[in-house]
Amino acid sequence: MELGSPESFTRLGTLGVEEEFYIVDDTGRPTSGIDDLVYGDDDPPEPLVGRLDHELFQFTIETQTPLIERLDDASEAISSVRDALVEHAENHGYRIAGAGLHPMAKWRELDHAQKDRYRAQLDRIQYPQHRNTTAGFHVHVGVDDADKATWIANELRWYLPPMLALSANSPYWNGFDTGLQSARAKIFEGLPNTGMPTAFEDFEAFQRFERRMVELGSINDRGELWYDVRPHTGHGTVEVRTPDGQSDPEVVFAFVEYVHALVMDLAERYEDGESGTDIRRELLDENKWRAMRYGREASFVDQSSEETVDLATFVDDECDRLGVSGLRDLFDRESGAERQRRIHDDEGVDALCRSVLL
Repeated sequence: MELGSPESFTRLGTLGVEEEFYIVDDTGRPTSGIDDLVYGDDDPPEPLVGRLDHELFQFTIETQTPLIERLDDASEAISSVRDALVEHAENHGYRIAGAGLHPMAKWRELDHAQKDRYRAQLDRIQYPQHRNTTAGFHVHVGVDDADKATWIANELRWYLPPMLALSANSPYWNGFDTGLQSARAKIFEGLPNTGMPTAFEDFEAFQRFERRMVELGSINDRGELWYDVRPHTGHGTVEVRTPDGQSDPEVVFAFVEYVHALVMDLAERYEDGESGTDIRRELLDENKWRAMRYGREASFVDQSSEETVDLATFVDDECDRLGVSGLRDLFDRESGAERQRRIHDDEGVDALCRSVLL
């Protein structure tokens, strides 16, 4: 039984980024490639050695950065891993694409990976996992105490819907326009143990839940608790799993900057003895729905449940409060979902597939 430990939480403020991508051909269409890129005889370029894996389908691939000691080093770490992946793919005749869903990926026509872990998931979960062509990215921030990490994860839930709205980059699924800005988020919620988690009283409560889920056969390991945020009991981090996958590394770094600032702020508030925020999960779910449906145009029910706040106001307030700039820059540019729809309407499907290439 693979379970973590409170002793994993030793350092505050370190970073790690996991990104999921699509393996595609020269036209940008999905193609199976993990046998060459993950299981092939040659090692990938150095930044990826030991940090390259795949996901459920044979056209999905995942990277991890090395441990990032300082925020100032994060942008370079993200870019170097991406550059190495593109080089590795090109050496084998493939390209790499980034989005929350590949717009032309039709899951019934694509091959699943043969790894035992994924075969077991397909057998247990059935249809919701069979169709799961999603890709996101995850930001890990180190926390130096397990109870502190659990409290921070609880508090972070309030900030996740605006993050999803800003990252929304998956309007198309299975070849058609869903009408959503982040169809990935809705499709992924079809799996068990996903979406907004309930708050946990402390780390012991979270670990007890994690252990019980494994013991009862609900999950095979702790990694199958796929909530939007969680204390990662192996890495000693808080892991934010909300954003859609991206082709542009600057978008990823904007979220890394923001999540890091949020965690550091919340860590200080925890140490000052601040009590946790009592928020109904139903309210969080409502705000997440608004994010996935409306993206940049979303407004969110505030914590009083009496008023709403629009995304522009949220972004301005957070950038001023935390001294970050990436979110504002991100808000001022065209969203990923808007860009995909514009290219599809103006230039067609071929151009759309090319537009999500790294």
